[in-house]
Amino acid sequence: MLYHNSGKNSQCYKGVDTAAYNASKSAVLQLARSLAAEWGNDGVHPPIRVNTLSPGYIMTEATRPTLTENPALEELWKDGNMLGRLSEASEHRAAVLFLIGDGSSFVTGMDLKADGGHTAW
Repeated sequence: MLYHNSGKNSQCYKGVDTAAYNASKSAVLQLARSLAAEWGNDGVHPPIRVNTLSPGYIMTEATRPTLTENPALEELWKDGNMLGRLSEASEHRAAVLFLIGDGSSFVTGMDLKADGGHTAW
């Protein structure tokens, strides 16, 4: 099982008020760890791996209008990661394929950050 947990999870978004949204993201991380523990080896069913993918800011059709209206917000978000840009959705395909494929057969309860170095600051 893979949950794509868009955006940051254990940090706040800069420039917007999203307390409930941020709290829900952190809750998903704990849910994934708990499900990984419960479903990994219950002795009855085949093991199920549970992981999350946490990308940084992504330029999408949903974010584009907001960032067009507020270029300062886009610059704030770009400056918040080590690569100095927003990602495109297509850049996250390899991470998803890794997490659902055989290459991650011993990976569970993990959050893979693909955030341009945002959380590494």
